[in-house]
Amino acid sequence: MPRTKKPKPTMAAQIDRPSAGANGPPEDVLTLAEAAAYLRLPEAEVVGLVPAQGLPARHVRGEWRFLKSAIQEWLATGSPTWETRKTALLELAGKYKDDPDLEGIVEEAYRRRGRPIIEGGSYKNFST
Repeated sequence: MPRTKKPKPTMAAQIDRPSAGANGPPEDVLTLAEAAAYLRLPEAEVVGLVPAQGLPARHVRGEWRFLKSAIQEWLATGSPTWETRKTALLELAGKYKDDPDLEGIVEEAYRRRGRPIIEGGSYKNFST
């Protein structure tokens, strides 16, 4: 009996697709309605929490998706208040005020931009 050749697999068959359960059980991925019910909040408020307080979510094909474990972690860690964020920014802003290299770094940045910091052209003459 003659041997027959097997057909070559198509491109679609060569693509390695994860199985349906590769990302965990389907109930771990929530829709907007499910996330709102889980958080006991209106849907509009849940959507507002995404940019306002960093609620982890993805907007996929016009629909929101939430990972249940990410929501739980977000709830456990909380988010910083405006006051704590402001304090952290102010600390960071003043962190390098006594750095001996700051003057040279600022002057070099402005030199690369092709303009002086002030009319005199030097950071040394600049005072607050």
